[in-house]
Formats: sequence, structure tokens, C-alpha cells
Amino acid sequence: MKKLECILRPEKLEEIKDALNQLGFHGMTVSQVLGCGQQKGKTEFYRGAEININLLPKIKLELVVNDSEVEKLVDTIIEIARSGKIGDGKIFIYDVHDAIRIRTGERGESAITEF
Repeated sequence: MKKLECILRPEKLEEIKDALNQLGFHGMTVSQVLGCGQQKGKTEFYRGAEININLLPKIKLELVVNDSEVEKLVDTIIEIARSGKIGDGKIFIYDVHDAIRIRTGERGESAITEF
């Protein structure tokens, strides 16, 4: 099993969620986060004072999936999230040792399937 942790532009979330649902992936965790990278933030003016905002709003999307599904998901997310501009985000892929469905006690891949 693998965990995909995706840092994305907030405006791409709904389109990515819809695409993942069409592929049959419904289990995901979404968090609103702040981050900075090459995008470096932006400068705004508040009451006449210049303020440098270097932490920008992003979305963190987390999914745990079977190994065989990783590339299909990564390709789909990249296709939707890529604008070609700095700030499109990153995808991190981690190994998951085990998963347990608390309600039933199922372990491993059966704990992350819909059935």
C-alpha cells in the first residue's frame, strides 16, 4: 500500500475530487494548509503598510491506495493540477506498512477498499 500526499492549489480541489470519484476512489482526507516554496508569496498593502505574505493557502490531499493504483492516480492528479506555473504543488508517495479499519478490524488492503 502507498500513501499519496498531494499539496495542491485550492481551486483545483473540486476537479480533482470529481476525477478521483469517477475512477472509484472515494476515501481521501483534505486539509487546508499554508505553505511556501518557489512561489515565494506575495506583497499586499494593508492600511497603507506593505505586508509580505510568504505562506500561501494550499490544499493537502491524502489517499492510501493499493500499489497497483498509484500511477493511475498520480497521472490523473498531475493532468488536472498542472498549469505550468510555479505553485502547482507536489506529490509525495510513502510506503504504508499496515492499515486497520476500526469498525470491523480488517487489516491491510481490505481495510482500504470500499466493500
